Amino acid sequence: MSARFERELAGQGTTVTEWVALRTLFDRPATTHAQLIQSLRITKGAASKVVSRLEEKGLATRGLAHGSSLEQALGLTSQGMALVPTLAALADQNDEHFFGHLGRAERSALMKTFMDLAAHHRLDEIPTSSAIRLDQQAADRRRPPPTCA
Repeated sequence: MSARFERELAGQGTTVTEWVALRTLFDRPATTHAQLIQSLRITKGAASKVVSRLEEKGLATRGLAHGSSLEQALGLTSQGMALVPTLAALADQNDEHFFGHLGRAERSALMKTFMDLAAHHRLDEIPTSSAIRLDQQAADRRRPPPTCA
């Protein structure tokens, strides 16, 4: 599921981590660097790199937070604001691709199961592109070698 979404985002010139950052900034204008770090659950250095990439693409800006001479405030440019609904539509299409055949009750039950599993295993990290690739590589290593018939 996530690999398909990652490919769709790449077609828009965006990574999964950038998507999550864009969505956070879209939902919470004038987000501080610390708030973004908490939302993404990544290090300060990694968050800074994501913001720098978004700035280079003309999607985000950073400046001083209102009333502060030290704290950074992050926001989306008009280009970034316009891109988020397009990427959100891709996320919805991805969900529909995988879960569209399920009825409302089945989707609800599945979501509850996912939430219960995440809570039970204390899974609160947001997957990033590299984490997805590492998970896939680990799964590939666990897969038995093909047999010749």
